[in-house]
Amino acid sequence: MTIAENAADPIAAEAVPRPGYPRPDRDRSARWLSLNGRWRFTAADGAPESIVVPFAWESPASGVQRTWLEHAVYARSITVPPEWTGQRVMLCFGAVHHRAVVSIDGVAVGSHVGGHSSFEFDVTDVLEPGRPAELTVEVEAPADKREIPHGKQRSIPRDDYDGVSFTPTSGIWQSVWLEARGRTYAAEVSVRGDSLTGFDIAGELAGDAPDSAAVVALLDGHETVLSVRDGRFSGRLDVPSPQLWSPESPYLYSIALTVGEGDGADRLTVTGGLRRIETRGEALYLNGERLYVRGVLDQGYWPESGLTAPDDEALIRDLDLARELGFSLVRKHLKAEEPRWLDHADRTGMLIWAEPPGPSRFSPAAAEAFEAQLPDLVRRDGNHPSIVIWGLYNEEWGLDWDIPGSPERAAAAEHAYDLMRSLDDTRPIVENSGWAHVKTDLVDWHYYDENPRTWAENLAALASGERESFEVKLRPDFLVDKSFYGSADFPRSGVPVLNSEYGAGFTSLERAWHVRWQTQEIRRHDRFSGYIYTELTDVEHEMAGLLDAHRRPKDWGGLNPADAFAATTLVVDLVPAHAGADLPVPVAPLTLDVHVSHTGQEPIAGTLHAAWGASGSRSLPSSPADSVSAQAKPFRLSDAFPLTVPAPGGPARLHLWLEMDGKVAARTFVDAAVVEELNRRGARD
Repeated sequence: MTIAENAADPIAAEAVPRPGYPRPDRDRSARWLSLNGRWRFTAADGAPESIVVPFAWESPASGVQRTWLEHAVYARSITVPPEWTGQRVMLCFGAVHHRAVVSIDGVAVGSHVGGHSSFEFDVTDVLEPGRPAELTVEVEAPADKREIPHGKQRSIPRDDYDGVSFTPTSGIWQSVWLEARGRTYAAEVSVRGDSLTGFDIAGELAGDAPDSAAVVALLDGHETVLSVRDGRFSGRLDVPSPQLWSPESPYLYSIALTVGEGDGADRLTVTGGLRRIETRGEALYLNGERLYVRGVLDQGYWPESGLTAPDDEALIRDLDLARELGFSLVRKHLKAEEPRWLDHADRTGMLIWAEPPGPSRFSPAAAEAFEAQLPDLVRRDGNHPSIVIWGLYNEEWGLDWDIPGSPERAAAAEHAYDLMRSLDDTRPIVENSGWAHVKTDLVDWHYYDENPRTWAENLAALASGERESFEVKLRPDFLVDKSFYGSADFPRSGVPVLNSEYGAGFTSLERAWHVRWQTQEIRRHDRFSGYIYTELTDVEHEMAGLLDAHRRPKDWGGLNPADAFAATTLVVDLVPAHAGADLPVPVAPLTLDVHVSHTGQEPIAGTLHAAWGASGSRSLPSSPADSVSAQAKPFRLSDAFPLTVPAPGGPARLHLWLEMDGKVAARTFVDAAVVEELNRRGARD
């Protein structure tokens, strides 16, 4: 049922934005009613208007487009369908930033604090089926966000990281809906398949008889009666012939839960996958097989609608775009993305690094507010097999960039890790992404460098352990050294090491050039467990995306990013000069050493080819100038294979590719052109 079918309110006759059921992973879509659409809206200055839910009031899509509004009231008429008589009725909110007070016909039904957490209220006793009622949501959204979890939203006063912050997202910014449940219902369901042989299921009951209701799970035609005690249920669902979930084969199981009996029973379908993610020494393993992370950072912003996708197609399209660009993982940055997005990741096999928004200044209250959202995050999203890493703080934001110099701030990062581990012991956790680690399952690092030589040299030193620090520009006038480690006690080996932010270049051509050379240098070092490129799309003034803000490709200078981010890549022994001219035009035969980096599970063998093509050309030449047999073992950089080509006679592009069984398995290129000195003429006397 949609808003258009609820004719009690004239403004409810418009088409419903974001009409899909918001929780496909916990499906009760047989009995639900979307409340998205146009609501009445009264701002703090008293001017009445209307707003389109679920778009933030700062966004054009909302129809309001007002920034720094700190208080507003939403209102609309709602009617519970008559056929829901005898059921429990739940009022559900995907997310409201930042504090919401909800009333029906002037009677408060509940309040919630936390801009990215989902929440719900049992409104059975205040809504009579078939009778219209007035729903109001009063929202407070502080302009000063520094001590509340807000991620990349801009603050007044400004954040330390204002230069990489964006238009705020305030008010109702995810779907609102009503749904019918049984008289006793499953309020919480946890499904974990990390045993790889079945599911461990647990949850919490609410309603009329939470201590005595029967709970039955149906999986592949087999019923299991779950035990119930003190309002909680639990049990084990074995799978006789298990099919594992992986990026190559994202097999999902559907578990039908029934609470109670007869017409008053609660029924829902929960999805889950059999998969295990773990660390072994300095490597990641998925289902017992070595995993290499080929990821991209995604901030989940859209030009017209902010943090809310404009429609369901746009929401899931970003995952498909990431796959087309060669990535196997998406790091959703400082945003608890919608369950529909995670469900699509589950169904298509995209791995997810999930992380909540954080505050930007440290205080005990800020640390407490940050941790308060973690239980809700795990309860809502913990069933998704696609989530393989939990991130917590980012770059010491909310810790004043000072874990090493502040025992109190270091303790806050460690405490957040311990809390998350108590909530979910099935996934690796990163307590502070970027550097200064004190308690983490992954030593991840963020490093940006415009110079290809220092990039290559520093990566080699970081990989070998010769150095553990690197320069970080926290602001244009604030350059500091940051270390992998925030404590002398943290082990210097035995924990996986991976990059989780990199990228460089001012123009799109420069960025594509750095994609090619910086990524190959990460692949050169077997110690690293992967990388996460910054980033998928542009966001407002931040123009670092492979795609622009409207998800359109940029000029990549003939590069297909999927070649650079592929599971099998080529690594060339060369320090390039600059974009468009990796090396001067050779005047004699040129020999280059080429390696193969392969992250599949089996060794590979093929033929490496080299041939000149026209400058900027994309197509491979029909006739190689040189070829050599090449082999590579999984997760080990191959030996160097020398390839020699004649002088091209002028600017040209040297294509390098690995052919296996008549197909191209990996490719890259090297541009030969005039390497100009920088034109920096001084002032005349």
